[in-house]
Parts: sequence; C-alpha cells; structure tokens
Amino acid sequence: MTEKQQYIDVKAQAFEEVDVFMKDVEMNGETVLRVIKDPVIDGEDEATFAKLAGIEFQDGIIDLKVLSRLLATAPEHARGFIGVTFRVSEDNHAFESFYIRPTNSRCDVQLRRNRTTQYFSYPNFKYFHSRETNPGEYESYADITLNEWIDMKIVVEESCAKLYLNYAPQPVLVVNDLKHGANNKGAIGLFVDIGTEGFFKELVITRN
Repeated sequence: MTEKQQYIDVKAQAFEEVDVFMKDVEMNGETVLRVIKDPVIDGEDEATFAKLAGIEFQDGIIDLKVLSRLLATAPEHARGFIGVTFRVSEDNHAFESFYIRPTNSRCDVQLRRNRTTQYFSYPNFKYFHSRETNPGEYESYADITLNEWIDMKIVVEESCAKLYLNYAPQPVLVVNDLKHGANNKGAIGLFVDIGTEGFFKELVITRN
C-alpha cells in the first residue's frame, strides 16, 4: 500500500445501510459482506447501497471484488445487478454509479449481451434515461457470470470515469461526461438492485 492507498476492511460495522440489509457472512473460509436490497423499495437504479462511513472520494481509483447470485424471490427481469456508487452526497440524493448484469453476458440475445455493464447517475440519469437519449453509449459487453468473484476497478478523474473488469488492461466502459460534473465529491457505496444477493470484499481506495 502507498500513502495514497487505503485498504478497507469490508465488514458491516464500517458501513451504513441505505435501503438495503447487510451482514457479515463466511464464504469459503473468509468473511465477506452480504448485501440485499430492501424489497419494499420500488423501481430500479435507486439509492440502494451499503455506504462506507467517514470516507470522502473525488478522484482516484476504487478497486474491489464482487459476487452476485439471484435470490429465490428474484423476479424474471433480475440480472444479478451489483456494483459501486461513488461521489455520494451526504443525504444520498445524488451520486454516480457503475454496475454489472452478470446474467446478460452469456445470453443468446445479443442486445442483452450488449447491456452487461451500466453507468447511471442518480437521480436524473438512470438506465432508461440513457437508453432513450443515448442508446448504447452508457452500456457495454463483458464476459462475466453469476456466482464468481469479479474484480471491478473504477478510475475517476474530473468528469471522466472508466470501468475495468477482471484486471483487463482496457476499460469495458468509458464515461466522459459524469452527470454531476468534474468537481463533485462524496462517499462510496456498495450497490445492489432487485433480486440480487450481493457479496463484497477486498476494497482498496486510491486518491489522486
């Protein structure tokens, strides 16, 4: 670790529940954080995440491992949604986010494959907004699946953010116009959406 890097022990005591339920669980001999969305929350691309307490982030790198499964109660349109929110406002009413849809990756429908990764900005630029105004620009393909640990790396610099998966040298998704602007800053959250049983570990934050 360098002076600019901060390793976060991904345990429930370090996070706050924002319309999710979370707990520490044992998985293959290690303790990881399990997060599920509060089922009373309607809609998708909402503020549903475990928020890292006492951390402020603007520019730099967020690196962690995520794994998602479908809950027994998951609706048909569940995709294993899991990801990261960043630059989260104090009241949780504004943030940027990347998430993934692992079930889409190996689907036989090409359009769904093209929607394996997603950028959205809360509250006014969710996935359906981007599909209406900029089809295909804020989504992309990646080869991933359910029930496997996936390394997510998000590189943020001013109004640009890039998503890397599984140590690939090139990003799978590039966003050059973060909707809350270049100078926004805030907290980091571990995001899940409808039907997902999400697991998180090995979070490292590097600030520019």
